[in-house]
Amino acid sequence: MRVIAGVAKGRKLKSPSTPDTRPILDRVKTALFDILAGDVVDARVLDLFAGAGQIGIEALSRGAASATFIELSPQVAQLVRENLALTQLEANAEVIRGDAFSFLRTARAQRRVYDLIYIAPPQYKGMAAQALVQLDREPLTEPGGIVITQTHPRERPDFEGLALTRLRRYDERVYGSTLLLFYEHVEEGQGAAEAQGAGEA
Repeated sequence: MRVIAGVAKGRKLKSPSTPDTRPILDRVKTALFDILAGDVVDARVLDLFAGAGQIGIEALSRGAASATFIELSPQVAQLVRENLALTQLEANAEVIRGDAFSFLRTARAQRRVYDLIYIAPPQYKGMAAQALVQLDREPLTEPGGIVITQTHPRERPDFEGLALTRLRRYDERVYGSTLLLFYEHVEEGQGAAEAQGAGEA
């Protein structure tokens, strides 16, 4: 694992050994940030189910204003802190050790707002769709904000028929065993789960 681009380009990151943690492949990470492009610069990023913190760290390296990392495992949360230190990006980072869904509830009450939210929970537990629904009902984004889920392609049925009112799926990409679904926060009542673009690599 390494940082692909930006001020920390080439820095190697430590990888967790926990079974539920799925580090994103470099080629998928490259494709993801190529799609996001300028949306990352000056963005407030939430890396939910952060794992080693790859997404938030890559965003910071590419010019994000800040990144918040949520990770349940104390050992893995410590690993995120170590990776931030290795990349010298800790100044604009916040690492919170705790349950992602509890954080979503408290963050709403605290009026936290993010421009980009990345959701990559353990596979096959329906947690990505659950988090998406929670963010639709109690958003931590504003119109124009982006929410991305990372799952296995076999989990795609979890996202069919979700009653979303604020989040509209506008793209999806499949990279081998990784499915990325892209949602945009729109005005309430305009949300839909139908993708308007798709790609595969």
